[in-house]
Amino acid sequence: MQIRSDSFQHRQRLPAEFAGGQATADGVGFAPNRNPHLAWSEVPEGTRSFALLCIDPDVPTVPEMVGQPDVQIPVEQPRTEFTHWAMVDIPAGVREIAAGSCSDGVVAHGKREPSGPAGARQGLNDYTGWFAGNPDLAGDWLGYDGPFPPPNDLRPHRYFFRLFALDVARLDLPERFTAADALRAMHGHVLAEAAIYGTYSLNPAVQG
Repeated sequence: MQIRSDSFQHRQRLPAEFAGGQATADGVGFAPNRNPHLAWSEVPEGTRSFALLCIDPDVPTVPEMVGQPDVQIPVEQPRTEFTHWAMVDIPAGVREIAAGSCSDGVVAHGKREPSGPAGARQGLNDYTGWFAGNPDLAGDWLGYDGPFPPPNDLRPHRYFFRLFALDVARLDLPERFTAADALRAMHGHVLAEAAIYGTYSLNPAVQG
């Protein structure tokens, strides 16, 4: 199975159009937050649905350093994952997701009913936990919300779009699910996986 995007080149920088954050005259702020275009082919026989995840594996593990003035998060700091998108039960006949069709703008407290292919279900992304203590933004952040890496991070972040072809039409998941839940539910049902990634940084000293 192959996956591609008209919105960015594999291993190259994501345009700010598809990010959650961007540089502004005052520092950083929200970006257009549109989901990128994705298309796939060479789907294995027996595919009954697809699942799509977008995961950043380069998130700092010392949150107290994030955004601190006069502090640069070192490249060698241990990293963890941050989910930007979890979508399951994408119908087997779908081969493309148009740019901006699932997310177009930042919605405070998260999108209530994110758009997506008919029949697909959108899970929680990790902004749900990140904004949990912020009364202006707290809520269930569903569907795609794009990159907003710390502007003081010296490591360029990678954003992996992982597509799974599954042998079941519907995953056994609760209404409110995460990427980890989806990965557990698809265990033993994956026929093929394809991935593409783009990079992004808000640190002017970083290429990526």
